[in-house]
Amino acid sequence: MFSKNLVKYYRISLTKIQQWVRKRKHAEDEQDRKDYDLPAKHMNTSHIRSNERRLVIILEGAQLETVKVGQVFELLNCDDHLSILKKNGRDPGSCRPDITHQSLLMLMDSPLNRAGLLQVYIKTEKNVLIEINPQTRIPRTFRRFAGLMVQLLHKFSIKANDSPKKLMRVIKNPVTDHLPVGCRKYAMSFSASEVKHPRELVPKVDEPVALVVGAFAHGALNVDYTEGNFSISNYPLSAALACTKLCSAFEETWGII
Repeated sequence: MFSKNLVKYYRISLTKIQQWVRKRKHAEDEQDRKDYDLPAKHMNTSHIRSNERRLVIILEGAQLETVKVGQVFELLNCDDHLSILKKNGRDPGSCRPDITHQSLLMLMDSPLNRAGLLQVYIKTEKNVLIEINPQTRIPRTFRRFAGLMVQLLHKFSIKANDSPKKLMRVIKNPVTDHLPVGCRKYAMSFSASEVKHPRELVPKVDEPVALVVGAFAHGALNVDYTEGNFSISNYPLSAALACTKLCSAFEETWGII
């Protein structure tokens, strides 16, 4: 009798725990949707034309790839999957999706983006091209960002909550097909021979310009679609800091406060 009651007690306890886990997961999923859902309608967004000013940032070489752990897929990173990387003889420094996360947080939160004057693309190491809707809110925590990227890489798009609008989507290469005709394209590289103040990269007339920033920790930025390479500092900069300096320069020049 005692054993039957004990089994019944544990079954009830297990059921309650499972219900709690499901409720918590549902609450986290709801929070995830809020994190990257559409913001207020005051944001100014429109398609880029060749005769209007707009900064296009291309995060090149982003280290975004998934790995199967047990029965689920996760975003491969050097903190959570160190043993997997070592087992496959890979350098942990080659798996830094946090760099893309930090850069996106800065870019999408910038006044330049809120003014509707910024467009962001991501080109991964695996040659996947991603377009980011300017109205996208990036999840604040890396864990939620990682879950979002896994969903994007497997389903090829992320839709807004209660809306058909796609906040992120995988698009066809090359990235130049998605830029305005005649748009100037420059790569940001510390190894470049010429150093320019970020304000010097702002076009003198109303026209878009595309700037390529490396979204990786080590190595050189090597692309074949730019017209020139420039460094914007005498010191090495992280991708997020480079994006910060570029956006700030365009905001100051264009009078965005």
